[in-house]
Amino acid sequence: MTLIAILLGTLAAGIGSVWLAAALSFGVLARYTQHMLSLAAGALLGTAFLHLLPEAFESGVDAQALFLTLLVGVVFFFLLDKAELWHHGHEHHHDDAGHDHDDEHDHGHDHAHHHGHGHAPERMAGGWSVLAGDSVHCFGDGILIASAFMADLRLGVIAALAVLAHEVPHHMGDLMVLRLSSGTRKAALLKVTLAGAITALGGLVGYWLVDLLHDYLTYFLVVAASSFIYVALADLIPQLQKRLSLAETLAQIAWLLAGIGLVTVASILAHTH
Repeated sequence: MTLIAILLGTLAAGIGSVWLAAALSFGVLARYTQHMLSLAAGALLGTAFLHLLPEAFESGVDAQALFLTLLVGVVFFFLLDKAELWHHGHEHHHDDAGHDHDDEHDHGHDHAHHHGHGHAPERMAGGWSVLAGDSVHCFGDGILIASAFMADLRLGVIAALAVLAHEVPHHMGDLMVLRLSSGTRKAALLKVTLAGAITALGGLVGYWLVDLLHDYLTYFLVVAASSFIYVALADLIPQLQKRLSLAETLAQIAWLLAGIGLVTVASILAHTH
């Protein structure tokens, strides 16, 4: 009975939060694509600095060990991005090499093709970083929910609802990043849904190994935080650093603060319950 409750609770929290975030991001807020970029940056930074890191440092683990984990995490996600960029560049190089012996008409068409795409928005390379961090975060959420259910059924339900609520603004940020890196909404939704499903895996593993894994939960939080900080500062914030009108700049700042505010309110409510 407890195991079934853990599975239902983790699936509802992990996948339900993703679909609710998608309904907001791609439905109600779909017309505000540029503003969603600011919201995503705020949500990721808010999740890292106002939820994950404070919770990790409250555990009593040595601060130097946690900062070292944070640093290693940021460097790891930087290298992951480098590998992703190198992979795409390598594929592009081979594609170009295949056209070396085309006729003059094909060269003209290729030139027009590249010229036509010169002004298209460049895809971001932060997709794998945010997915990896999100998966680690969801795994940790699953362990927390499993721990709550094993203590008391009602506490488990409250924990699952709290995780669902505070994950929605965070997943809105994830969906925006992956929408830009994947190119389609369906691909972004599928990837974040799979990451959300890791919550159930964390719940299952937590059911059997809750005492052992609880000691490492703090490090899961810091690794997840490092990925969100990296993606926000390396991929999202640079895209916001453009010369804009005063009204556009104020709107950009407002949406950034809204992302931080949403995560802050959700975290406060989650901790209250």
